[in-house]
Amino acid sequence: MRIDILTVCPELLESPFSHSIIARAQKKGLVEIHVHNLRDYTTNKYRKVDDYAFGFSSGMVLQIEPVDRAISALKAERTYDEVIFTAPDGERFEQSTANELSLQQNLIFLCGHYKGIDQRIREHLITKEYSIGDFVVTGGELPVALMVDAIVRLIPGAINDGTSALSDSFQNNLLETNLYTRPADYKGWKVPEILLSGHEAKIKEWLQEQNDAYTRKKRPDLLSKE
Repeated sequence: MRIDILTVCPELLESPFSHSIIARAQKKGLVEIHVHNLRDYTTNKYRKVDDYAFGFSSGMVLQIEPVDRAISALKAERTYDEVIFTAPDGERFEQSTANELSLQQNLIFLCGHYKGIDQRIREHLITKEYSIGDFVVTGGELPVALMVDAIVRLIPGAINDGTSALSDSFQNNLLETNLYTRPADYKGWKVPEILLSGHEAKIKEWLQEQNDAYTRKKRPDLLSKE
């Protein structure tokens, strides 16, 4: 998989992709992540990529020219499955979204910034828009980092134990609960006996019951998606 990210603040994305699972996935050759500075694609001598909005709107707007030039340059080299924009009014990014995108080969992410982006970018250049929640942040860099993390960890080989990702919360519309490790008894706080029994079938059945009950209590809305 190849992921290209267009941003005016590439420094914000250096750390998230340089550690842990994402870094290892890159070293294994499972994914290529390329961060592009939109200022490299402007013809403005001051490297400006924003301007005042037409009309009476306040704030600065990301211009269409550098975005179009950047996307066109990338598309000249390969075909992309999706060109994604992070927008507070976009479709909610969920685990099912990450599952779907992890199966793609080439993705472009555009990080929004300033007051917003020229509407023509959304109308003519973007194929998908995603939001991570009903709130606004300074730019799209952090949302993109979260989305890329959720996607990359699902690529086979990114996590040493491939079955681990399949049992994460939100897979199968359930929350995962009741995780314990050594010691089995700490200050009299004990791990449930069933988990120490060694009976795999009974343990799986118990965990399924616990996850179902926990989800019903904390997020009953997830069960309605079944």
